[in-house]
Formats: sequence, structure tokens, C-alpha cells
Amino acid sequence: MIATRLLPLADELRAVVGTDGVLTAHSDLLVYECDGFVIEKNCPDIAVFPRTTEHVQAIVRLANEYDVPFLPRGAGTSLAGGCLPVGGGVMIVLVRMKQILEINLRDRYAVVEPGVVNVWLTQALKGTGYHYAPDPSSQGACTIGGNVATNSGGPHTLKYGVTVNHVLGVEAVMADGSIVEFGGPAEDPAGLDLTGLLVGSEGTLAVVTKAWVRLTRDPQGWRTMLGIFESVADATNAISAIIGAGIVPAALEMMDQGILVAVEAAFHFGFPLDAQAILLIEVDGLEAGLDRQRDRIIALCKENHAREVRLAASAAERQLLWKCRKQAFGAVGRLSPSYCTQDGVVPRTKLPHILARITEIGQKHGIRIVNVFHAGDGNIHPILLFDERDREQIARVLAASGEILDECIACGGSVTGEHGIGVEKIEFMHKLFTPADLDVMGRVRTAFNPHGRLSPAKMLPTAGACGLEQKHPGRRAAL
Repeated sequence: MIATRLLPLADELRAVVGTDGVLTAHSDLLVYECDGFVIEKNCPDIAVFPRTTEHVQAIVRLANEYDVPFLPRGAGTSLAGGCLPVGGGVMIVLVRMKQILEINLRDRYAVVEPGVVNVWLTQALKGTGYHYAPDPSSQGACTIGGNVATNSGGPHTLKYGVTVNHVLGVEAVMADGSIVEFGGPAEDPAGLDLTGLLVGSEGTLAVVTKAWVRLTRDPQGWRTMLGIFESVADATNAISAIIGAGIVPAALEMMDQGILVAVEAAFHFGFPLDAQAILLIEVDGLEAGLDRQRDRIIALCKENHAREVRLAASAAERQLLWKCRKQAFGAVGRLSPSYCTQDGVVPRTKLPHILARITEIGQKHGIRIVNVFHAGDGNIHPILLFDERDREQIARVLAASGEILDECIACGGSVTGEHGIGVEKIEFMHKLFTPADLDVMGRVRTAFNPHGRLSPAKMLPTAGACGLEQKHPGRRAAL
């Protein structure tokens, strides 16, 4: 039940967004107790659903007036606890702000609200000759506002870049309730790149209410291949050989045998279940030269002991291959009741090493781990399978996750490529950055969020990680 002191706040919020736009019953709020990182859970005191920037502004001002923490949430597909309301408070759920406000093909941009699902923009652009390049694997569910918050990547990151490379500007409600625009439809505006600062800030600097996103011309053609390998080492060596040959595929994805079984059971594509790894490789661009790139990639795969390289012979086959890859995480439900997905990054040449270590770590902790990831840019996504009803299994999953991420750092990499820090990885920030680095980041956040009410206990260890420890005292020990 909502705290008595917050009843007047709930009434004032209803006056802003309507009675159907405020949830206070615990049974309703359970939906918002976590994001895709299911290990940490806590309900907000109030969930509110704005439809306009002015609604968000009023919500933020009321939260400040009542001295209550608040945070934004999109579709809840994030995987690091970025949507976790650590201290309760007001959750600003942006899914009703879902309009594509403008598509300007002449100047190659679109204007969207934060609740627009990524694939909706793709569908709206069909037939125009343009597309929005960032395509996270959760494209059918995740929102562009959430993509902006975590600087999402996706299978085509290798060639086209991550979200920040495609955001021209944003409108945002600041922590004090003021509305500010950063950047806009023009390329390369003068001054500091504050748009780039907001993209990837995980909702700790402002609540994004509108985004100007860059549109990219469709390529003339594609060549999509499936390389089948007898070992993970051979597949990763093929990856290095392709990049080393000067070829930059649009996408270069890898699935190991564990995830392959689940995907085949779900989609019946005809994958060989005895293969230890497959590579999904795509090149795109001008038709002239694509066949040459295709033939060179096939040769490099075979030089690295590929059993077979299949070519998608039609648009339908290409679409099915990408469906298998993008819905691989959904197929994990066939393997385990719960899973935790990690998001480390290593240099491509370290992929054989890190995959071998992941296997060792899984065996050490008695946790089954399967892998599907963006191999071309070294962004690994080991999937740790467990049952969240078993606290002992959770402790082993957290310990194994910590060792995997430590190994990524030891390889010269990072603990996140696109999922963000959220609450899950705060303790790793000390390992990635010096105290001086963290101090500067903290000062920047304080400049935008001086009272710390916006998304507290997220991203930076100085922002209240101790508060998370007080709520979940066993979690840090598990790591």
C-alpha cells in the first residue's frame, strides 16, 4: 500500500495525467519491480504514465516538491537494472509517448518520442529508401528512449555504429523540471557535445522526451552467409581473419552450440545440432563488389576449417536467419526458467581466450553458460542459466558473472558494450576508472542533477551504491 505521506502526491499526479495514468496498488506496481535483470527487484511507490513533455515536466516538479526520488522507464528490456527503483519513489513510464512526430527524408532525420518501439520506425520507413540503423536484438520490444539511455548497439554496430552515432539531438526535462533542447536536426552543431553526453547516461542526467535521429540510406544489396564450425576456436579465428583482410561486414554474429539447440527447436531453420559454433555474416552496400566480398569471406571461413558456408538465397531466407539471431534470447526459455545476460567487451583477438575462460568459470561455479554475441566488435553476451527461486543458484550466478567481467577488464576490455552499468555493475566502476575519473563524472552528474533525486543509486559508485547494499546486504558478498 502507498505510504500515507505520498497520497497527496498521487492525487496531484492524477490531476496532471488523469486517473488512468497513475498506479499505486502494489499488485499493479509488481510489473515495474525490475527490468530484464531479474536478480534485483523493488517496487516504485507510484508509477505514472505521461503523454506529453509538459506532463513529464509537471511530474518532475511535483516529485521535487515532495522530495521523492524519480526515474524514467521505457519498455523495461534493459539488462543491468537501469530501471530498478532502488529507493522506491515515482517511476515515470514513457510508453504512452509513442508518436513518430516527423520523418524528413530530404534532410535525413526523424523526430520521435521516447516510447516509440525501435522496430516501429523501421516499419514506418519501409519503401522510402532509408532506415534507422541501430537495431538491438530486442528491436521488436525496446524503445528508442531506452536505446538513447543505454547507448544501445545491435548486430549492425560493427559497420554502422551505436545509438550515439545516430542521435542528432534530444529534448529533455532536467532534474529541476526545466525543458531543454540539446542539438537538433542540423549536423555537427557548435559548442560542447551535450547530446553525446546525454546518450548513454542511463537516465541519471535528464529525462529524454524527444529525439532527432539520423536516417541512413538503404544499401543496394546484401549478401548474408552462415558459417558452420566444428569448434569455437575455429569460428573466432575466422572472425579475426575476416577483419584482418580489411573487410568490414555490416554484421558478424556468433552463436555457440548451446544456444543453437534452443534456436533450432524454436524456429526449425535446419541448423546442424552437432556444430560447436555458427557465424552469421552479412555484407552490404553497392552491388558492385558484394560478390567479391562474399567469395573472400567464404574462402577465409574455409581456411579456418568451416565445415560449410551457406548463402541466404532469397530475402525470405535472410529474414529467417535474422529472426533466429534476434529472437535467440527468447528461445533461452527452452533451456532454463531464468537467465542472466552479461555484456562484456574484449579485443577481437581475445575472443578465443574469453570464451574458454567463460567455459571454465561456468564449470567452476556449476552454472551452465551459452553464448550468442556481436563477435565482430568483441561484445560478448554470455547467458548464465539458473532458477531465480533458488538463492544459492543466484549467488553462484553473481560470482560467475563477476569473474567473467573481471576477465574482460584483464583482457583490456570493458564490462559493458550496450547494456549499461545500472545497478548491476556499479562495483566495477572502481576497476575501470581512477578516483579522479569518477570524481569528474560525479561532478558532471551533480551539475545536471544537484539534489540526486533523478535515478539515484545508478551507474556511479558515489551516487548511493551503499543504499543498494543496505537493501540487498548479501549481494556484494556474492561478488
